[in-house]
Amino acid sequence: MTEPRTPDDSAPPTAGKDAQGNPSADAADPATQATREAAEYKDRWLRALAEMENLRRRTEREVSDARTYGVTQFARDVVSVADHMERALQALDDEIRAKADARVKGLLDGVELTEREFLKVLEKHGVRKLEPQGQKFDPHRHQAMFEVPDESVPSGTVVQVVQSGYVIGDRVLRPALVGVAKGGPKPAASDEAEATAPANDNSQKS
Repeated sequence: MTEPRTPDDSAPPTAGKDAQGNPSADAADPATQATREAAEYKDRWLRALAEMENLRRRTEREVSDARTYGVTQFARDVVSVADHMERALQALDDEIRAKADARVKGLLDGVELTEREFLKVLEKHGVRKLEPQGQKFDPHRHQAMFEVPDESVPSGTVVQVVQSGYVIGDRVLRPALVGVAKGGPKPAASDEAEATAPANDNSQKS
């Protein structure tokens, strides 16, 4: 006589049921599984959206930089033309100009007009000439060539421009070569206060 079979505990559970043969939570509640899948799809969608936004911003920045700085090398080459015109005009002082005849004066006026128009064209393409004369020396935009003893102005003031400098957008195309005053009066008290203000704030915070 055949003995009755007992349930085999090692047999895998039936699909949709747990080890005890009871319906699993996912099978018993399809909404839970659907909610989980929806959350996963939403997370993937948000990640893809963020990546697309970062790509869009990076592309816009690269296009803007290319538009602004694409002529950097060309501008660096052509500013030497402005240097030659500036030197030609500086070679003649006011006394020589006053004694010059009408034809020479006409030539000088033509050179000055050409220089102004040339600078306007450069500005149209984002290239601007620096005017450091009388300003405080800025190591980011100026290159000091020598010091000039001059007590009539504060020490560190640009008193002579050897070669004009230019900027393109927010970047320095070529620093201005300048002479800087030495031995003048100290900066005004207000300037010193502004210079030390950040340090004082930091000391108070600490």
